Amino acid sequence: MPKSTPTLGELYIISAPSGAGKTSLVAALLERDPKVEASVSHTTRQTRPGEQDGVNYNFVSVEQFETLVGQNGFMEYAKVFDNYYGSAKHWILDKLAKGVDIILEIDWQGAQQVREAHPTATSIFILPPSKSALHERLSGRGQDSEDVIAARMAEAESESSHYHEFDYLLINDDFEHALNELAAIFLANRLRLAKQRTLHQDILSELLS
Repeated sequence: MPKSTPTLGELYIISAPSGAGKTSLVAALLERDPKVEASVSHTTRQTRPGEQDGVNYNFVSVEQFETLVGQNGFMEYAKVFDNYYGSAKHWILDKLAKGVDIILEIDWQGAQQVREAHPTATSIFILPPSKSALHERLSGRGQDSEDVIAARMAEAESESSHYHEFDYLLINDDFEHALNELAAIFLANRLRLAKQRTLHQDILSELLS
């Protein structure tokens, strides 16, 4: 039986406004597809109850983070509300070299940084089906004032305006349908000619000899 040739993993950027359901969709995809992993970001913010170092985030000091920045250790990073967040370059490239597909859950600004560092990354933007659905999701917990919800709606609208910068657009109306569409993107990318030719080089050589 001919042996397959190892192939590189794909890097995926997944972005969405708050309330679009990105985190739930990514979590469901990770359960379904064993060939995919999500990058665990580094952050300087304090650990919250229930969070685990290395699982939710890699928690580091400001000094450690800034040292990594100086060493060009991040594929993308940003400072949000006085805390740093970043995606470790070495970990990502190591996983890709091993054939693992990697997801970066980042905002549109981080996506711009990643495209510059890794132009072959595939980017996906997720939107809710309507403003009313988004408002319902953002107010679903019933703990925030209308002023807070209005601010989040405005921020979501601003974030949503960057959808055209991405390769794929998903509308998360029905969760299972959106999940199937997301999984289809990953499968289709794996079936591209360049990847299949590398993966099945020996089979192709035998068939065409």
